[in-house]
Amino acid sequence: MTFLKDSFYGNTSGAWIVALLVLLGTLGGVWLLELLVRRRLRRFAQATATKLDDLVVELLEHTKFLLLLVIALWAASRPLILPARVSGALEVAAVLAFLAQAGIWGGAAITFFIGRYRRGEVEADAATITTMTALGFVGRIVVWSLVLLLALENLGVDVTALVAGLGVGGIAVALAVQNVLGDLFASLSIVLDRPFVIGDFLIIGEDMGSVEHIGLKTTRIRSLSGEQLVFSNADLLQSRIRNFGRMEERRVVFRVGVTYDTPPELAERIPSLLREILGEEEQVRVDRCHFKELGDSALVFETVYYVEDPAYNAYADIQQRVNVGIMRRFEAEGIEFAYPTQTVVLQGTGGSRVGGGGARPAARA
Repeated sequence: MTFLKDSFYGNTSGAWIVALLVLLGTLGGVWLLELLVRRRLRRFAQATATKLDDLVVELLEHTKFLLLLVIALWAASRPLILPARVSGALEVAAVLAFLAQAGIWGGAAITFFIGRYRRGEVEADAATITTMTALGFVGRIVVWSLVLLLALENLGVDVTALVAGLGVGGIAVALAVQNVLGDLFASLSIVLDRPFVIGDFLIIGEDMGSVEHIGLKTTRIRSLSGEQLVFSNADLLQSRIRNFGRMEERRVVFRVGVTYDTPPELAERIPSLLREILGEEEQVRVDRCHFKELGDSALVFETVYYVEDPAYNAYADIQQRVNVGIMRRFEAEGIEFAYPTQTVVLQGTGGSRVGGGGARPAARA
């Protein structure tokens, strides 16, 4: 056992053997644990719907052997008596390796959640992928900035003055690009709050069209006449937006006018006729139908119904069939549509009338 007491570089052979065992045990144990956990946990994660186990597998796959080796070397140096400079260098290297590994884990976590979001939203709203990717890039910059500051602090650099300088510089930069930052945060608000998504039909003031692209700074809308309208995200959120893409059903109001010569008994039947015509449509829910008013040149009947399909083309097809049905039923019932007319009574000619039509009120000359 004298061999164990032999001295090499200020440490006995036994101390060097213990250090070697600590090194091999640390690396081997961590590698074996990671391998077993990763394999078993991956199978378990595939069978569950939770995100936590998937995240753990992702982090294990981004664990770097070289960084673990540096940490293991520091752990192995603990049983040894080393010069202060060497011991301190190993300790600093271990801290830097741990910070670097933490930065890699943080970036991997951000990439994991961005990837989950992209896979979930690629069909619903593909344009928000660009925004979320950019936000992920910003998140990784923040993570590595923190890692860099902590690393500089462990290297003996006074980061207080550096942070203060960066703060002043950041304020100056923020003032210079405040419009860009405003649009960036507005883009984040659009992505998270979802006032509209790709494909929604919007009316913004006097402009209208379908959302074509949602970017970091602007949102692009394709108008009905074909040109592209570009809105700043910040200005867009400050406007009142009418989103027809969120319409669950379409409310329709239409009026029919018949002549004043229509008998009261026949006029009383008209609401029922209109309800029967609308009842033939499968996607229509009738709200009301009334003899609304005595107009200037017509007896006005107002009908309100709902189309369960919010698409405009569905409403247009239904209204077309309803109009044709009204024309046929009115023709069969002998009901005449009214149109603007006037009856002029001439004085001194025996009260003769000139003109005619459905208008009961007369303009006298």
